[in-house]
Amino acid sequence: MIQGGKGGGNTLTGLNFEKERDILELLRKTKGYKVNGTVILYQDKEVARSFKKNGLYKFLESQKIDYKKILSKKLLPDEALYVITNNTLFIIELKFQRVAGSVDEKLQTCDFKRKQYAKLMAPLNIEVEYIYILSDWFNKNEYKDVRDYIISVGCQYYFKYLPLQKLGLPVPK
Repeated sequence: MIQGGKGGGNTLTGLNFEKERDILELLRKTKGYKVNGTVILYQDKEVARSFKKNGLYKFLESQKIDYKKILSKKLLPDEALYVITNNTLFIIELKFQRVAGSVDEKLQTCDFKRKQYAKLMAPLNIEVEYIYILSDWFNKNEYKDVRDYIISVGCQYYFKYLPLQKLGLPVPK
């Protein structure tokens, strides 16, 4: 499903988080894709790189970027996908909930975090987008204001599904 809970989970055009929550595992199961460590290949051509948690900082270190000179505190993404063709780092946060809790407030931090990641990637001239993958729990009417806020600050959300095209990744034929 896409923003606002409309659309479908066509597994040929995107990643379906219904049973699996690991992006690399979902890509491994997608026609034409292979994953070699942190490198994502489509038809044997590198199309993206995956950085989980501290992996993003190892990448920055390899690029001679000291995050401490840019940010006062390290942010640890669930998943950061650097898509080569559009020179964009997609911060992807998975929020799966079955009962009310602290995740409610975490959804309201996307603007701040997106800006922090943008500062972090600025020395490399890499664009940043921030996306939530949400469980159906957040499709309740009581989360409408939060969902509207996420969109209003330039972040995005999808329900249990992420279109490959949105990331700029090839869609299998």
